[in-house]
Amino acid sequence: GNGVGVNLNTLRPFRFLRLLRTLRVLNAIRLFDPLRVLVNTVVASFISLFWSITLLTIVMLMASLFMAQSLVGTLEDKDVEPDILEWVYNMYGTTGRSFYTLFELTFSGGWPNYARTVVEQVNWLYAVFFFVYIIAVTFAMFR
Repeated sequence: GNGVGVNLNTLRPFRFLRLLRTLRVLNAIRLFDPLRVLVNTVVASFISLFWSITLLTIVMLMASLFMAQSLVGTLEDKDVEPDILEWVYNMYGTTGRSFYTLFELTFSGGWPNYARTVVEQVNWLYAVFFFVYIIAVTFAMFR
C-alpha cells in the first residue's frame, strides 16, 4: 500500500486505563463483601423466623382449643351471671374467638385483662394455666 499504518503503541495507555477501571470494579465488589454477608444472614434468619412463628402458632392453637373446650361447661351453666357468660363467650366461646384472644393476650402485654375474669369469676385453677402460658410463651419463647 501507500505506507500508512496504525501505530498500536499509541493505544497502550488506553489499555492501561481499561485495566485500572477493571481493578476499580473489583475493589468496589470487595467493598460490598460485608453487605453481602449481612444480606445472606438476614435471608437465612427468615427460615428460623418461619419455624418460630409456626411453633408459636401451634402453641397458641393448642392453648385456644384448651380454653374453648374447658369453658364449655361454664357457658352451659345456668347459675353463672349473664354478663360473665357473655364475656366468656366473646373471649373464649369458640376456637376462633379463643385463638384471637390468646393472640391479643400474647402480643399486647395486657394479658391480665384477658385472664382476670376467668380466674376470678369462673375458676381460680385457670390461674395455673395462665401462669404456665405466660411464662412459657411470653418469657421463654420471646426473650
